[in-house]
Amino acid sequence: MDLGLTGRVAIVTGGSRGIGKAIAGELAREGADVAVCGRTRETIGEAAEALAKDTGRRIIPVVADTTKWDSVTRLVETVVAQLGRVDVLVNNAATPGGLVSGPLADADEAALLEDLNTKVLGYLRCAKAVAPHMRERGWGRIINIGGLSGRRAGNISGLRNAAIVHLTKTLADQLGAHGITVNLVHPGPTRTERTDEETARRASSNAIRRMVDAREIGLVVAFLASAKAAAVTGVAVDASGGSIPVMFQ
Repeated sequence: MDLGLTGRVAIVTGGSRGIGKAIAGELAREGADVAVCGRTRETIGEAAEALAKDTGRRIIPVVADTTKWDSVTRLVETVVAQLGRVDVLVNNAATPGGLVSGPLADADEAALLEDLNTKVLGYLRCAKAVAPHMRERGWGRIINIGGLSGRRAGNISGLRNAAIVHLTKTLADQLGAHGITVNLVHPGPTRTERTDEETARRASSNAIRRMVDAREIGLVVAFLASAKAAAVTGVAVDASGGSIPVMFQ
């Protein structure tokens, strides 16, 4: 299926490894040019080089810190200057699992605020920076990467993923009239280049009885980023292979 992404330009935050890198790869395979961004120049550069070699598309590395507005605006300015436009934003920059995962007695306020600043406010900053460019063209896709802790208890840092649900729907309502869709993908345990076989085995208790691969998350995101998904906005997609034993309406 032609997803209509050829010639589009995407930004993927947290794109140096794992799910972010896999998403960048799938967008590029569908014909998009991609800016992968992160805080470390070396790892972002290595990722961009590998993705360009693998996909044949133009992949640029951009060092950016989404906890700082000035850094986010420079990111978008750099992408527009080098690639000409911004059509797709994938918000993925966050600490996997969050920084506050223990009991209430051990919860550190500073760590939780860092989680919220990186993931919730970081996603907001990036969306705010790209939205004017998308509105000008009358077309855009924003995909937020959340996590299943937003749908189940057990991890205090999971509240950031619950907040992303509200942010996604609010932005979808505000931006929809301008041709911009905003959606959320909740990965569960996901196989990346850093996953060992024992971890994969323990994560195979979902409905499909295997660990979801990062590239499969990338395929979901590529569809939501495409021209084919114009009618889908303001929704949260569970891409965990059926890890939660209930269905959300």
